[in-house]
Amino acid sequence: MRAVRLSKPGGLENLKIHDVEPEELEADQIMVRVKASSLNYHDYLVAMGMIPTDDGRIPMSDGAGEVLEVGSKVGDFQPGDHVVSLFCPNWHKGEPEPFNLSGIPGDNKDGFAAEVVLEPASAFTKIPQGFSLSEAATLPCAALTAWRALMSKARIKPGDWVLTQGTGGVSIFALQFAKAAGARVIATSSSAEKLSKLTELGADYVINYKDEPKWSKKAKEITGGRGVDEVVEIGGAGTFEQSLRACRLGGHISLIGVLAGFSGEVSIAQMFSQNISIDGITVGSKQEQEDMIRSIEANQIRPVISDSFALEGIGDAFSHQAAQKHFGKIVLEF
Repeated sequence: MRAVRLSKPGGLENLKIHDVEPEELEADQIMVRVKASSLNYHDYLVAMGMIPTDDGRIPMSDGAGEVLEVGSKVGDFQPGDHVVSLFCPNWHKGEPEPFNLSGIPGDNKDGFAAEVVLEPASAFTKIPQGFSLSEAATLPCAALTAWRALMSKARIKPGDWVLTQGTGGVSIFALQFAKAAGARVIATSSSAEKLSKLTELGADYVINYKDEPKWSKKAKEITGGRGVDEVVEIGGAGTFEQSLRACRLGGHISLIGVLAGFSGEVSIAQMFSQNISIDGITVGSKQEQEDMIRSIEANQIRPVISDSFALEGIGDAFSHQAAQKHFGKIVLEF
């Protein structure tokens, strides 16, 4: 089989196709013919060597494919089933523990940039009914992160105000899940074209943060001075102060990423005076993924796929991701 391996010290030029011999199937494992993977910022950090891994690591945390064989102790799957991976295969339910967050594919162990993988059956769920494998491959990281942020932590309800940032996978899934839950959504971007697409997806209001750098003021105006109930914060230090100011008294911020900075000043007084709750979101559990998939089926939500690349085009896919011209998810199809 073919697989992409990343040699140290990282960098897109060090992603190379190799021929790899599959290992022997163990009793608790399934053999999956991988048909698709999707790019996340985490994968980009691995590819660039910013998250250190073993030399020769097969990257990519997300994968979807068809079951070819099952081990003798596997009862949940059979050959021909279409399955999608878990970002945290050791996290089955409840809140995260250190062990739950270990074993991330493409990081702590080999991932899904391979034509065939052998993994424990517990590391997969079935895909949503009617989904293509490319659509399913967008779910394990981006969609589940948005789901945990809104449903498990913020516990949004109909009529709530949710503010999303940008047009990456997490933000678009957050928009879709929020609308399905009956919430109202304010979405931000610096592109007029992307803002128009966000409106088409159901955003109630959009803000161009290039035109309105103090976009929290606009969010307060939109909500009649009250502020939003939930912010899906992907920027980090560069946007966090505005997120604080956009929140209502007792609002919630789901801290997803650090695209606009790893460190910076935070107004403790603002957090204190507004009674803001903040949760760091590290994707989610298998139980949450299964809950999310049921909701996706019930609400007929479809992922937004921006671009697709072949396995051998993985370097080009990451370059496209870094250029930030995509709207939604970038997938590898093979």
